[in-house]
Amino acid sequence: MSSQPIASQTPSKVLQTSSWLFMAILGALMAFTSLSTDIYLPAMPQMEKDLQGNVELTITGFLAGFSVAQLIWGPISDRIGRKIPLYIGMVIFVIGSVGCVYSQSIEQIVFWRVIQAFGACTAPMLARAMIRDLYARTQAAQMLSTLTIVMAIAPIAGPLLGGQIIKFSTWHSIFWLLAVIGVLMFLSLFFLPETHTPERRQNSSIAVVFQHYARLLSNWQFMRYTLCVTFFYVAAYTFIVGSPYVYITYYGVDPQHYGWLFAINIVGIMGLSFLNRNLVSRFSLDHLLKCTTAIASISLIILCIVYRLHIVGIYAVITMVFFFFSMNGMVAANSTAAALDGVPEIAGSASALIGSLQYGSGIISSLLLAGLSVTSPWMMIAIMTVFAFASCAMVFIPQRKSKAGI
Repeated sequence: MSSQPIASQTPSKVLQTSSWLFMAILGALMAFTSLSTDIYLPAMPQMEKDLQGNVELTITGFLAGFSVAQLIWGPISDRIGRKIPLYIGMVIFVIGSVGCVYSQSIEQIVFWRVIQAFGACTAPMLARAMIRDLYARTQAAQMLSTLTIVMAIAPIAGPLLGGQIIKFSTWHSIFWLLAVIGVLMFLSLFFLPETHTPERRQNSSIAVVFQHYARLLSNWQFMRYTLCVTFFYVAAYTFIVGSPYVYITYYGVDPQHYGWLFAINIVGIMGLSFLNRNLVSRFSLDHLLKCTTAIASISLIILCIVYRLHIVGIYAVITMVFFFFSMNGMVAANSTAAALDGVPEIAGSASALIGSLQYGSGIISSLLLAGLSVTSPWMMIAIMTVFAFASCAMVFIPQRKSKAGI
């Protein structure tokens, strides 16, 4: 399939998508999930004391809701367009954020985090679908890399901002801030064009549109790229969920400084995303995926060795995790672009399935860490290593023709 933009198939309004405003809004939508989780990571120890429960379940609940809801919104967006689900999603997110503010137990805040997720999931999922509405394989990867650079601000700013908020206020203020951000995102949608115009929408009933998931799951070409990014994110979320304990509790890092250690990894992602914009026009997406997933796996193997040998302590964790995390600047964009390239007619459903598995992978991470007796960083490192190798395996497995005929 050609990598030229396909915006010409849409009204002239959509042709304005090269504007900085369009890219800024899509970048903010892509960052929504990271911001919703990362901003309160420094507050997790205090939340656990106040709410008297396992605060890691707030991440599990969010990711569970996020995964399930995407599977609902994806086919709907293929049927009615991208903007209406986005509007509804932002309203639901604001309601969930306010519910978190007034929660007085772990059970209550987990419930409202699920509600938050039902709204938040529309943002990155439909941003990816909108890119696929307009661009094919190589250019889609370039656009997604650009958005990754923009969205990387959230994981940097989130923990830093959250750390400062709990220094002068309480964790409740963090969720008030998320509610305000949700309102601002709702208003920004008025400046966003509809990329999935009526003549390109699915004419089948919603029930028939939902059957596209069976076709996607049986399409190996689509699934190998989807599983590549899914397994990578299991490893990434293992660090996100486990790092507050590892850095703050085990190594004694001040919560206000935790954000800086987290931000180092995002700087690496931004750098690789910028590099990826140029590399995708010179090398195939498969070649880039093989290189980056291999580097990520080797980095974590080295971390396993140096940790077991008790070499340089926290500095080994910071350094090797940086190399691993940086690869996400290429893995996420290239896997997603390659997966969506073969299914342009159902990009909403395909993006929903990718997002559901990608972010739902965090459920595996949080449940593993919550269910196992974690008294040192070793369990976090081991889980990350296993799934990094699984991600790598997906792109080294030979391709074969899909039986689904997509």
